[in-house]
Amino acid sequence: MSSPVWRNWGRCEQATPIAVERPRSEDEVSRALLRAAEQGRRVKVVGASHSFSGIAVPQDVLMDVGALAGITRIDVATGEVTLRGGTPLHGLADELEPCGLALPNMGDIDRQTIAGALSTGTHGTGLAFTGYSALVRRMRLALADGTVVTLSPTQDPELFQAARVGLGALGVILEVTLACVPSFTVSASEHPAPVQETAEDFVEACRRHDHVEFYWFPHTELASVKVNTRLPAQAPRRPLSRRQVLVEDELLGNTAHRLLCEVGRAAPRLIPPLNRVAARAMGNRDYADRSDRIFVSPRRTRFREMEYAVPLTDFPEVFAEVRRAVDGFGEGITFPLEVRCAAADDTWLGTASERQSAYIAVHRFLKEDHRAYFAAVEPILAAAGGRPHWGKIHTLGAEELAARYPHFGDFVAVRDRVDPSGMFANAYLDRVLGPVGG
Repeated sequence: MSSPVWRNWGRCEQATPIAVERPRSEDEVSRALLRAAEQGRRVKVVGASHSFSGIAVPQDVLMDVGALAGITRIDVATGEVTLRGGTPLHGLADELEPCGLALPNMGDIDRQTIAGALSTGTHGTGLAFTGYSALVRRMRLALADGTVVTLSPTQDPELFQAARVGLGALGVILEVTLACVPSFTVSASEHPAPVQETAEDFVEACRRHDHVEFYWFPHTELASVKVNTRLPAQAPRRPLSRRQVLVEDELLGNTAHRLLCEVGRAAPRLIPPLNRVAARAMGNRDYADRSDRIFVSPRRTRFREMEYAVPLTDFPEVFAEVRRAVDGFGEGITFPLEVRCAAADDTWLGTASERQSAYIAVHRFLKEDHRAYFAAVEPILAAAGGRPHWGKIHTLGAEELAARYPHFGDFVAVRDRVDPSGMFANAYLDRVLGPVGG
């Protein structure tokens, strides 16, 4: 029987692997790796398939780690939570809340597994907060020869550093221990605002508030701004009503936006007025709820995405140039651009490695060709020293990326040491890291 066709969520990558492995234990992972080594096959671990880049494309063997999920240990005293690599991010908050714990920050999508989120450098927003990878305290990793190693700042520290944002190039993440925080409530304020003022004030707003992000609707002068404030867990909550969720999030945020994309695709001249309506309708409310319910938003309209991290202080000039490019693009763009920020961290290949960063993300509706649009914006972000999100579409190669990461060479050396045959490589990793031993 032939293997099924694998496709990512954005439907921009697909493959037909030679074989599919679905291990249910660490021993089964090791045995699968030994079989692949004997047959000279490459192995690619696949979780939620939510990356837009080719990072998870299986060329030979697809390893589905969905069965290796769940929390294995919670230490309430230290806040450390240990979970298996295939654990989805959604649902974690429900399990942590009875223990009085929460993830310190989250991105606006929670469909990823923890292994996928770490491997691609997934992040949220907030200048005092890092991505998931900087929360890692320990890891268990299955290497290409089937051995299982425990990693920490004192146990094989170089491999630990590399594996925190490992791109899936080093091994199979079996288990990870994260530093969580006491549960907290978040108050959200969402409102439309002029994009010019919003962009000019963005850096200072990031310094004034816990979490700031905004969405700019192309071909308009409007942005939708979201400011989140952290409060104690016992602070009064004002959650969205069921009607607000159904009307504002599901009907307007998802169904109506999907319709906007379809109409814009058929009649591009209508996109500017439709975007103006969407900008005014999206996010004009104040509410408070458990942290994950504020950070995460439903995303049901499929799209493709490119995101770059640029130095925070350069953001106003870079964004202004991006705006000119987007408005000057020949085809109308229905998806808003998303802007966020993050604290500097000490990960080797994290996009915020050793610098505070602003993130600019561009999206294109699934049914529209994204390539020309992304090509119009990417040179601006790349010229600003931008670092592309590993799980999102970009065209940079190893030589360009090496100049952007102080520890790029250290990472490649560790990769070559632990996977000398390139078992965990694929075409994407060969491009962004260089071939093993190359």
